[in-house]
Amino acid sequence: MNADDLKHGRCLIVIPCLNEAKYIEALIEKLAGAMQDLNADLVVVDGGSTDGTLDIVQRISVVNPKVRLLGNPKKIQSAAINLAVSTLGADYDYMIRIDAHGEYPDDYCQRLMEDAIATGADSVVVAMQTVGFSTFQKATAYAQNSKLGNGGSKHRTGSVGHWADHGHHALMRIAAFRAVGGYDEMFSHNEDAEFDYRLNKAGYRIWMTDKTSMIYHPRSTARALFRQYFGYGRGRAKNFLKHRAMPSIRQMLPLAVVPVAIGALLAIISWAAVIPFGLWAVACLGYGVWMALGQKNPYGPLAAVSAMVMHFAWSAGFWRELLDFRNRRVAS
Repeated sequence: MNADDLKHGRCLIVIPCLNEAKYIEALIEKLAGAMQDLNADLVVVDGGSTDGTLDIVQRISVVNPKVRLLGNPKKIQSAAINLAVSTLGADYDYMIRIDAHGEYPDDYCQRLMEDAIATGADSVVVAMQTVGFSTFQKATAYAQNSKLGNGGSKHRTGSVGHWADHGHHALMRIAAFRAVGGYDEMFSHNEDAEFDYRLNKAGYRIWMTDKTSMIYHPRSTARALFRQYFGYGRGRAKNFLKHRAMPSIRQMLPLAVVPVAIGALLAIISWAAVIPFGLWAVACLGYGVWMALGQKNPYGPLAAVSAMVMHFAWSAGFWRELLDFRNRRVAS
C-alpha cells in the first residue's frame, strides 16, 4: 500500500494524558512520521497535569500546527477521548488512540490504517505486550504475558489477524464511535470492553491486527497493581450490571478468589473450608515454580505472587461493585 492510499481518510491521533512530562515530547516526536504519512493531526487531551506536561505540549504546538492541546476537566481517559471526538471529530474519518505511557513501533499508526482500509473494519485493535524494568515490574510483566495472568486473552498473547469481539483499542472509525455514543464516562476502567460490547451489538466490526502491537509497562508496586486490578474488576461488574454480559470462563475463575478466601476463614469450624483457597494458592505458586524451572525464568515465583495480587484485586473489585449496586437498589 503506497503513501497516497494511506491518506484514504483524514485521521486524528488522540493522546489522553496526566503528568507525562517525562514521556510526552518523545512520544509526539515518534508520531511525526505518522502525521506526515497519514496527513494526520494530533491532540493531547490533558487531565490537569502539574509536572510541566502542559508547557511542553504548548511549546510543541507553537512550532507544529498539527499538534493541539485540550483540557480534560473530568480527568479520566474515556472522557478525554469523548472530548476530542466531540470537539474535533467532525473534520476526521478515523481516530487513533495512543496511551501516553506506552511504547509503539515507528510505523504503528500506518499499519493500523493499512488494515482499516484493507478490511473495511470499523475498529482495529492490537495485541499488547507487557515489559517491565524494576524487579517487581518484570515479574508482573511475566505474569501478565502468561496464561496465569491473562487467561489466554488474545489481545494479551497476540494471534493471526482475525475478526474479534474485543481488543486493546487503537483505531476507530469516528462515524461508528459516534453512532454508539462513544465511551461511557461512568467507566473509569474497562471502558473499552463496555464500548466493544455496544459496538458489536450495533453490527459494527472489530479487526484484531497482526501487523503491529504496542508495549505496556506494568505498575511498579503491589499496591498500585492492586488498585489497578480492583478498578478493572469494578469495571467488569459495571459492564455486567449494565448489559447483563456474563464474564467469560477465563474471568469466572479469578472471580471466585474472594469468595474462597472468605470461605477459608471457616477453617476454625472445619479444616476442609481452606481447601479451595489452598488449591488456588498452590496452583499459582506451582505455575511460578514451573516458570522458574521449565522456562528458566528467575522471576517465576514473584510472577506468581503478582498474579495472585491481580486475581484477588479483580475479584474484590467485581464483588465490591456488585454488592454496592445491590445496596443502592435496596436503599432506593
